[in-house]
Amino acid sequence: MHLRTHTDEKPFVCEVCTKAFSLKSSLDRHLRTHTKEKPFACDVCAKRFSEKSDLKKHFRRHTKEKPFTCELCNKAFIRKSDFERHSRIHTKEKRFACDVCTKRFSEKSDLKRHLLTHTKEKPFSCDVCTKAFSQKSYLKSHLVTHMNEKPYACDICNKTFSWLKCLKSHLRAHTEKEPIGLQQHLESTFTDSYEEATESMPHLL
Repeated sequence: MHLRTHTDEKPFVCEVCTKAFSLKSSLDRHLRTHTKEKPFACDVCAKRFSEKSDLKKHFRRHTKEKPFTCELCNKAFIRKSDFERHSRIHTKEKRFACDVCTKRFSEKSDLKRHLLTHTKEKPFSCDVCTKAFSQKSYLKSHLVTHMNEKPYACDICNKTFSWLKCLKSHLRAHTEKEPIGLQQHLESTFTDSYEEATESMPHLL
């Protein structure tokens, strides 16, 4: 079986999409993407997974085990992928390059978002007014206008806003002499009301 990795022989073919694999175990794993089968269940919360490795990673959330530790700052992580993503903060590595403008990114997700600026694609649509957006975060911010929610509250005068940028602008009237603490102040003002509002309209998210 190991020799197939050198010969590129792939005798196991998916009957659904014709994708071929060198190992039967790889085919079996692939088939679950079609069947949506999730044979691996968590003993603690009963959540199910299609891959045993995913169950193993999930289980660490219950045990609080964090086996991946950064040697530079000692921050620990449950998943190796999170650890590797964190490591790039220290190394400044940007391995994902845009084929159009050669701009580089440390995260693949950032590259995907950037590519939308070239394609003008807007895959996230509002179910209420059909307005489309290039990023999911933009859609979530837009949905607030339909909910009449104002989740950003000024903890100085209690005035509320639908948009963080509006609150930020408003807060400058109170904090013009303390710009350094403004960001920390903003973070403390984001209440749970936005989450409550979006949970009440899950079909929009």
